[in-house]
Parts: sequence; C-alpha cells; structure tokens
Amino acid sequence: MFGYLIDMDGVIYRGQELIPGADRFIRELCEHKVPFLFLTNNSQRTRRDVATRLERLGISVEEEHIFTCAMATARFLARQKPNGTAFVIGEGGLLTALHTNGYSIVDKDPDYVVVGEGRTLNFEMVETAVGMILAGAKLVATNMDPNCPTQSGTRPGCGAIVAMLEAATGVKAFSVGKPSPVMLRAALNDLNLVADETIMIGDTMETDILGGVQLGLRTILVLSGGTHREDLPRYTYCPDIVVASINDLNHFQLVREFAESSTDPFSNRIGGSTTDSRVGFVSA
Repeated sequence: MFGYLIDMDGVIYRGQELIPGADRFIRELCEHKVPFLFLTNNSQRTRRDVATRLERLGISVEEEHIFTCAMATARFLARQKPNGTAFVIGEGGLLTALHTNGYSIVDKDPDYVVVGEGRTLNFEMVETAVGMILAGAKLVATNMDPNCPTQSGTRPGCGAIVAMLEAATGVKAFSVGKPSPVMLRAALNDLNLVADETIMIGDTMETDILGGVQLGLRTILVLSGGTHREDLPRYTYCPDIVVASINDLNHFQLVREFAESSTDPFSNRIGGSTTDSRVGFVSA
C-alpha cells in the first residue's frame, strides 16, 4: 500500500477556498486507513492551528496528520544539540515546535539563529541576528521559499529574510524544509514508510516535486497551484504524473489495486484521463 505526503496550499485549498475534490480524496484515504501526512513549508502555525483550518474548510483530520517545517526544524536541532538555545525570527508554530523539542528561546548568545515566516519582522531583529551570527551562532532556515501567498497578495517569505542575513554575514543558512531530505525523511519516519511506498502530491516543482524526486518518491504534480503546464519543459526533472487538480485523483482504489498487483499505477488511466506518455502526463 502506498502512503501519501500532501502539500496543502495549491493542492487542498487556494486562499480560503477548498479545491473541488480535495475533501473526497482525503475522506477516501481515511476510510481505507491509508497513511498520509499534510506537509507544509509554512512555519507560522502549529499543527493544531493547521488542523483547525482544514476542519473549517470541510476536511476533518487529526493533528497527527500535519507535519510542518517548524516541526522538522525543531527535531533536527534537538538531534544536533539537545536542549540548545535559539534566537527566533518567526511566529507561534516555530516557537511551539522548538519548546516541544527542548529548546529555549533567548535574546543573547544563542546556539542557533532560526528563521521562519513572520509578519512582525523589524530591522532591529535583523541587526540582532546579524550580530549573533557573526559571533558564532549557526544560521538555520525552516525553508527557503522566497515569498508567501496571502489573501492580499504576496509577501516576502523565509527565503527572502534568510537571503538578507546571508548577504550581511557571508554565512550560508542550512535549510530544513522542502525540498530538503531532512524534512521528507522525518515525515516518512512518522508514517513508518520507505521512499518507494510513498507518493508526494504537490503543486510546486522547486519544493514538492524536487524533494520527492531526490528522495526516490513517486510524485504527482497538480496544476491547481503555482506551476503551469508550459513551465515543465524548463526543468531537468519531472513528476511521475501531472493532473489538473486533486479532483483527478479520486479513484484511489484503482491506484491501490495496480500497486498491490505490482503494476505501475501511473502507466494507466487515472481519474478518467488518459496519459500522453510513459512519464504520465495527463490531459487536463
């Protein structure tokens, strides 16, 4: 049986709107007891916050179905330096994850400067972080996404903040979020699955699909988010299958039967669409 790692923004919802078919697909996974995790590169919210947001959109899942880059970052740091200290540029989700994993948040002599998304950034925080990094604190990013989509438009993301710190200090950040194998392997461990038993569903080639390809996962690109079909030829890697949206993946039972019979599920008809080639590009 396959398990799933599923991106959210652009796959499950856009802004405050649920993408048609997302609730049916997730319900089907739950009914068949298929292991899955929602993966997000947004470190602002706790897993409980994310689960509540999904609930209000009509998708009922447990907190245990949520895996954030903040969680991955905090677990990574706890393994590298147990009970360490961090100066944090970020919000509640990142702070909660660090506390849960034994980290103290400090404003002097930290082991790490940890950067996530945030709406409260000011230049004083940046100046403080620069001084700490130059004094020897290690720079860690929850992700390197350059921007974040919001209801009012686009704001600078974690990657943009990190780029400023890198330029000011000459120190390169270590990033934990997608496409890093650190986050993806941690998610696989939570599912108790290995790479060839896992399918990544995402809307972004540079994070979701790249991470899946590098780790040897099956990958499904949905065109309901940040990637358009005409973008695909410029990449040196490609997903196993491309669909218009998660609505085309409602025939999970068919996919599972192919997998259990050792037949490649992506070389056949899925969701009523025929593949254009062995790579699995599907007519939208």
